Amino acid sequence: MPLPPRGRRRAWTIDTTPLQDPHYRRLFWGVAATMVGQQMTLVAVPFQVYALTGSSLLVGVTSLVALVPLIVFGLVGGAIADSMDRRRLMLVTGVGSAVTSALLAVQALLPGGGHLWLLWALTAALSGFTAVNQPTRSAVIPAIVGAEGVPAANALAMTVRQVGVIVGPLLAGLLIGFGSLPVTYAVDALGFLVAVLLLRGLPPLLPSRDAVPLRLGAAVRGVGEGFAFLRTQPVLLMTFVVDVVAMLFAWPQAVFPELAAGRFADSPNGLGWLFAGISIGALLMGVTSGWVSRVDRQGAVVVVAIAVWGLAIIGFGLAPTLWLAVLCLAVAGAGDMVSAVLRSSMLQLAAPEEMRGRMQGVFLVVVAGGPRLGDLRAGAVASAAGVTAAMVSGGVVVVVAMAVVALAVPSFWLFRASRSAQPSTRD
Repeated sequence: MPLPPRGRRRAWTIDTTPLQDPHYRRLFWGVAATMVGQQMTLVAVPFQVYALTGSSLLVGVTSLVALVPLIVFGLVGGAIADSMDRRRLMLVTGVGSAVTSALLAVQALLPGGGHLWLLWALTAALSGFTAVNQPTRSAVIPAIVGAEGVPAANALAMTVRQVGVIVGPLLAGLLIGFGSLPVTYAVDALGFLVAVLLLRGLPPLLPSRDAVPLRLGAAVRGVGEGFAFLRTQPVLLMTFVVDVVAMLFAWPQAVFPELAAGRFADSPNGLGWLFAGISIGALLMGVTSGWVSRVDRQGAVVVVAIAVWGLAIIGFGLAPTLWLAVLCLAVAGAGDMVSAVLRSSMLQLAAPEEMRGRMQGVFLVVVAGGPRLGDLRAGAVASAAGVTAAMVSGGVVVVVAMAVVALAVPSFWLFRASRSAQPSTRD
């Protein structure tokens, strides 16, 4: 029976049911408080590197500097999150992030506009705190909203992130244009402090009874146990593989400063619009994401969404004007939003409670590490062959790779959420 008009609208609009839970509201607004400042910092750091060096390659290297602590602390941090009160861990890492962001503001005031090595050191420290904080936040969602509320809670959290990713870059672009680089870092520090105050109101989020006591050796063993579990779940493993391909070959952020200073130099706040472009599409998809939580053919939809991402990046690389470039980035962001919501939900529901921190640690390494490797690739290719070659070649690889996945890994392409709460261990 077809839905009435009002029912159809509700079927498409975002599901806000998890916000009825007061604990999830604190978590949600904590994410909202940090996102604007975090995204301002993600604009400010590559801008400052390019201002100090004039090199897109070194902008890409900066992402590699952030990747190393992301991998180390993302994996170990996930194991730690399975061994201690997750509320306390979020508070500790939130305070550490606030202090590091404040130090970034101070270094931007140094003579000469800062120092590259100090900037890299603080960027690495901030990446380390984030690598522990984010998987811990994700791991507590099922315990707060229940299994049935996980897809809607993920869609809400990812949507509010996209608001920050739009507002943050635009605000950062304006502040940087007025010569207020330190302020962009200071806003990030303030956001983390607000989040800490909100998270203090959460109840203790203790580990499962089977959790191993918190010791370095246990944390390292926990990482190995996480990968051992992942090897038995081929469908979940493929959710990581397809995202790595998409981000490694088609993440465009490293070329934004060069485009803003060159091809789009005559466009007002070109840097801010480029950084906001992907999230404009992701936000629009987020507010109409009611249908995403009801997708049954999750694997197929993820493959198609990532192929859309690759096609849009090809268009971005060829775009002669800023508005067309931002439009292509928005289409890419919409595809990425669908992929991210479905992949995250599959992972949270498939992993048992005592493994969720470790699985979210791996998820963070892939989701955040892929773009950093992509920055390095894009910066290197752009320096050698130009921005257009870097973007078009990467987008083509992504589209071809998704066709290969659909043909070569039928268990992923045919995966249905309704048939199994946990993927089969056979490919």
